[in-house]
Amino acid sequence: MQKGFPNNFRRTLLAAAVTSCAVLALPAHGADLLDTARARGSLRIALEGTYPPFNFKDPKTGQLTGYDVDVARLVTAKLGLKPEFVTTEWTAILSGLGAGKYDVIISQVNITPKRQQAFDFSQPYTYSTPQLIVRRNERIEYARLEDLKGKKVGVGQGSVFEQQAKAVPGIDVKSYPAAPENLQDLAFGRVDAALNDSLMVAYLLKSSQLPIRAGARVGAVERTGIALRKGNPAFRAAVDKALEEARADGSLKAASMKWFGVDATRAPQ
Repeated sequence: MQKGFPNNFRRTLLAAAVTSCAVLALPAHGADLLDTARARGSLRIALEGTYPPFNFKDPKTGQLTGYDVDVARLVTAKLGLKPEFVTTEWTAILSGLGAGKYDVIISQVNITPKRQQAFDFSQPYTYSTPQLIVRRNERIEYARLEDLKGKKVGVGQGSVFEQQAKAVPGIDVKSYPAAPENLQDLAFGRVDAALNDSLMVAYLLKSSQLPIRAGARVGAVERTGIALRKGNPAFRAAVDKALEEARADGSLKAASMKWFGVDATRAPQ
């Protein structure tokens, strides 16, 4: 879902960056990540930490919280590992995985063909769609991205939403490192609309004090998975099994209902 804010939304690096990551992501040795993590007793998990409701710091406690954090704790518990969270800016998060700075990314990384050339992914654990966000008093209804030609649209830097907006000629795309700055600029009229994850939009409607509202959904369903370096088939299989167990016992759905009020863990029918 930067994640399409949220950072809560969950997004693709530029083609050149992803291609370079493919070289970095090749396994350096024959040990599977499952053996390495079990020997260490922990799993190093990268996330943004600035993308509510997916992953962010609770303003009261300063502790990481959010849907991705809950999913990470579910998976690591079923693997018998301790989660070690590493906060990283979105623009560098995939290259950091390729360089081995952490083991996985659980931060609304959408599964795309370009990313699959460089990294492996778990089965999807979230399904969502791109959605526009507009000011509450906006009188113009933008039904499609094409309706925003000649307008300024705020997006997450390096996100799939950035790519989608840039693919439409005539849109003035303004990229932001994190969602809060994007939405503040929208509220103050510095951009005409924002493009992000529909699940983040639902959260905003409940929690944000900014004068913004949900706009139209403007794209196909996006799938989010846990990203890992290639060459770790045992670990990938173990993660998929953990996610399947979380589906079966209802804990994955419960995490989604907690943060979004809907079950976003299964593909829409």
